[in-house]
Amino acid sequence: MEAGQPQTPHTGAQRTVEPTAGVFLEFDLNAQIEQLKYEPAWQNGRNAKTIVKYPDFTIVLMLMKAKTRIEEHHADGRISVQTIAGHIRMHVAGKDFDLPAGHLLALDHEVRHDVEALEDSAFLLTIARPAASGTKEA
Repeated sequence: MEAGQPQTPHTGAQRTVEPTAGVFLEFDLNAQIEQLKYEPAWQNGRNAKTIVKYPDFTIVLMLMKAKTRIEEHHADGRISVQTIAGHIRMHVAGKDFDLPAGHLLALDHEVRHDVEALEDSAFLLTIARPAASGTKEA
């Protein structure tokens, strides 16, 4: 495989290596969404790309086709889910949260939840983890 064209395990897609950490990062989310729609994983109902990754902070751009689900799970850190396009529903502790475009939901660490796409949707998943002990901030 050529340098700069890694195989991603979740999508099987060839992606150009892009920085996910630095003093500043800027993204055209609409362009990122369109790129993810051209990858083979999108044909299977969803696709995702980590766009920011630090030891204590991660942002993932996720796409889900209508009527697909991410089964119940939890994150070790606190999370936020911000819908950019479409409409998702999250089931959290026996409560349903409708999240159409422009809505955001924040959850404390280790809160079990699932995600259901009511229509083709794109959202940002932000995960804030406690910094590993002994790790210095850059």
